[in-house]
Amino acid sequence: MSKMNMLQAINSAIMLAMEENQRSCVFGEDVGHFGGVFRATSGLQEKFGKDRVFNTPLVEQGIMGFANGLAALGYTTIAEIQFADYIFPAFDQIVNETAKFRYRSGNEFNVGNLVIRTPYGGGIAGGLYHSQSPEAYFAHTPGLQLVFPRNAYQAKGLLTSCIESNDPVIFFEPKRLYRASVGEVPEEKYSIPLGKAEVVKQGTDISLLAWGAQVEIIEKAAAMAEEDGISCEIIDLRTVLPWDKETVVNSVIKTGRLIVSQEAPITSGFASEISATIQQECFLHLESPIDRVCGLDTPYPLAHEKEYMADHLKVYEAIKRSVNY
Repeated sequence: MSKMNMLQAINSAIMLAMEENQRSCVFGEDVGHFGGVFRATSGLQEKFGKDRVFNTPLVEQGIMGFANGLAALGYTTIAEIQFADYIFPAFDQIVNETAKFRYRSGNEFNVGNLVIRTPYGGGIAGGLYHSQSPEAYFAHTPGLQLVFPRNAYQAKGLLTSCIESNDPVIFFEPKRLYRASVGEVPEEKYSIPLGKAEVVKQGTDISLLAWGAQVEIIEKAAAMAEEDGISCEIIDLRTVLPWDKETVVNSVIKTGRLIVSQEAPITSGFASEISATIQQECFLHLESPIDRVCGLDTPYPLAHEKEYMADHLKVYEAIKRSVNY
């Protein structure tokens, strides 16, 4: 075990995958000698050479078009979109090509060995073009997997599973935690299964659900609620698509209450899909309405970032509302 931050854990997962598989490569804007804007790929070009770790032009549609072609030829392809906010020029390539390659060919060809890494979310004073959480746009697309780590240990294990997956994956990295999340991480290879949520903390009174950086927020809110005698069950969804309905249903049947928190705006966010499904599956077990604590329906504001964020205080207020309903 070594103490790593999330960036180091991601770097370690990629390095081990590239050592193991000679047909793996990493590319994106500034990922080569510079190591990426956040330094997630530092040292990889020096170790594996410019043929396997290289810079691309500043054109996201081109990055993803090239990634689809390379993956279709059987290469393990790790493409970086520098910020999740910049992924939209590549939207057509991802939803119409990446997600549908296998389906359109009757499984004769696919791009299952493709991982799209991209930093998402706010909390770093990045303003409206460097703070968005766009998972809901892609969660509407069959054929993709969407994965979110909450800390360094989870990041390495989940990214390893993404690289080895038979399906294309978008790996959303919470940039706010890149250096803030530090923990004990194995130096050797390990994996964490995709499509499976984790019950981070057992509880009896209310279920709290989030993914990525938002898990830390609901943990802080749960600690406040515990001081009031409220027992909170904390669930990290980890994989947003496909999401682990069974784990969430079992939790809500036990507690009778659910709060879903996401960083993205509330309208048409993935929290809405979870709320609708759990209402349908657990209606007779609910003691109060399912609540969503989310970002606001406005472009991400620089000056009012703290007001915009679905922070622990907003989640705590929602817990109190639900328990006192």
